[in-house]
Amino acid sequence: MYDVQLRLNENGEGRFYIVEGDSQLGEMVISISGNNLTVYHTEVDPSAEGKGLAKKMLDEMVSYARANNLKVIPLCPYVNMQFKRHPDQYSDLKAN
Repeated sequence: MYDVQLRLNENGEGRFYIVEGDSQLGEMVISISGNNLTVYHTEVDPSAEGKGLAKKMLDEMVSYARANNLKVIPLCPYVNMQFKRHPDQYSDLKAN
């Protein structure tokens, strides 16, 4: 089972990531400023593609944003595509 972890620095910059053993399998680079969570980039290691890891990080980011009343700015192409494909799931999160 892959667990998504979050690491943020004191400036609100960080990432959601998945590690297995000594290897990082995926990361979603973010920053938080005020009431906005900006997603810049999502990447999954080629060895772990097809396992749904990007979706797991997306789900964790969405849960975190909702729990903290944040709006999401999806600069990341993957997150932006998911928000557009599934507006019923994410419309409450999209920043104006």
